Amino acid sequence: MARLPRYGLPGQPQHVIQRGNNRAVLFATDADYQFFRDCLTDACTRHGCRVHAYVFMTNHVHLLMTPDHEDAIGKVMQSVGRRYVQYFNFTYQRTGTLWEGRYRATPIDTERYLLTCYRYIELNPIRAGIVDEPRNYRWSSHGCNAFGKADRLVTVHDQYAALGSTDSERQAAYRTLFRERLAEPTLDAIREATNKGWALGSDKFKEEIEGLLQRRTRPLPKGGVRNRKQGETEQL
Repeated sequence: MARLPRYGLPGQPQHVIQRGNNRAVLFATDADYQFFRDCLTDACTRHGCRVHAYVFMTNHVHLLMTPDHEDAIGKVMQSVGRRYVQYFNFTYQRTGTLWEGRYRATPIDTERYLLTCYRYIELNPIRAGIVDEPRNYRWSSHGCNAFGKADRLVTVHDQYAALGSTDSERQAAYRTLFRERLAEPTLDAIREATNKGWALGSDKFKEEIEGLLQRRTRPLPKGGVRNRKQGETEQL
């Protein structure tokens, strides 16, 4: 089965995941995490991507990023992937692949899911049982978004900026969002969309993306295109 094309959508936030091959460890020391973050910061500056939220877990990474150009995300991930593999293989005297194939990405409905995706990403260490509060995990954007810690990798998104009129107001409002954990249906929706390459948002949002790119943004109903068209006719 042919792969669906990437979402080349300048200005549209996307949730990106890259995993280690066979869930292999990507980061063994603090120096590894720091080098990866430096690589990502440099590549985003060079190729035109803005990262709004991120988390680096032991064997995978999550990024919420907005490309300025159609192929920006691809160029960033390729640059970081190659540079980090060279570093990792040299440091640990190993050879071969490090990544589990291509990165996965899905466009995010800004109005409906953007801040939810922020939370999903920064709550990963909680769900993994590594820490009990997101502020206690060093390798994520939470310190910057929730407490104003300096982080060259993070760029404020308009939806985040709208949380308040000052930095302190925005950070306080952002921390309030974390008082409740994400509901299971929301977690399932984010996971399915990202793992399978579908768009995450309302039906209207998905239809708009399909119209722009002429590609599917969601799975076909059982029975394929014919049943989908029949169902649409019946609803009219």
